[in-house]
Amino acid sequence: MHVAQILLKRGDQVLGIDNLNDYYDVKLKLARLQQLKPYQNFNFVEGDITDLKIIENIFVSEKPNRVVHLAAQAGVRYSLKNPHTYIQTNLVGFGNILESCRNHGIEHLVYASSSSVYGANTNVPFSVHDNVDHPVSLYAASKKANELMAHSYSHLYDLPTTGLRYFTVYGPWGRPDMSPWLFTSAILEDRPIDVFNMGKMQRDFTYIDDIAEGTVRVLDRIAVADPSYSSEHSDPSSSYCPFKIYNIGNNKPVELMIFIKTIENSLGRVAKKNFFPMQKGDVVATYADIEDLKRDIGFAPSTELSKGIDKWVDWYKSFHIKT
Repeated sequence: MHVAQILLKRGDQVLGIDNLNDYYDVKLKLARLQQLKPYQNFNFVEGDITDLKIIENIFVSEKPNRVVHLAAQAGVRYSLKNPHTYIQTNLVGFGNILESCRNHGIEHLVYASSSSVYGANTNVPFSVHDNVDHPVSLYAASKKANELMAHSYSHLYDLPTTGLRYFTVYGPWGRPDMSPWLFTSAILEDRPIDVFNMGKMQRDFTYIDDIAEGTVRVLDRIAVADPSYSSEHSDPSSSYCPFKIYNIGNNKPVELMIFIKTIENSLGRVAKKNFFPMQKGDVVATYADIEDLKRDIGFAPSTELSKGIDKWVDWYKSFHIKT
């Protein structure tokens, strides 16, 4: 929604596709959609990316120039319970997008990867130049697979593709299964929050406006082959074909307990806390190296956590008052 708003405000014609599934409250998804309906240059199709016929028909009728693929089955913990959903949406669905892009001469495909691909990597900050062959969840594996699938299409069909490894996105209109929503709702309702790994975790929290702005800027810079690429010293972030990977993160990892304290300060309340061990599929810390993004795109996220959390809390209270 946030990416679409930027594109619509600058005058681009945007077609949105979503199946509006019930992974979380559909009312929130419909409310997001209402934010885009006033734009005359916006159209919407309710459809599932795993249905190749639907996707092909859209490409034939709408003739898009560029594609931003942010559809996915998200969530690390949910992938432990429902792995098949990730295979269908993140692998089959993404394959359908790739096929349609190559069949219809798309100028640039930008797609969401994830910081989760770094998995068991302990080198920090996480660099796009590092090997990421040890994912610790199926969600992470599906996102790594997306990068490999995109590379094959860049190689075989000269399709420019750019993958964006997003780092812990938060902000207005965020998902109810993410920690800002879980913590905020619990604190306001005087319920305890669940704190994993005894609170000894770090996340590179990145505000949604920074994510959206970075995504659009990357979309405007079509991926090209790296003239300095060497097969002897392979770099996972670029290639001899039009393929690129970037991190988009705040470049400032925050201790989980500080993150919770920031929400407490914004709400003016103290959370009750239940402490638990590390959950399967989670990682202790995430930290984005964004030097490539700054060098190539001239952009770096800049929203301070306290300001971002204040905006999040204001939206959360407003949304629940309205609904």
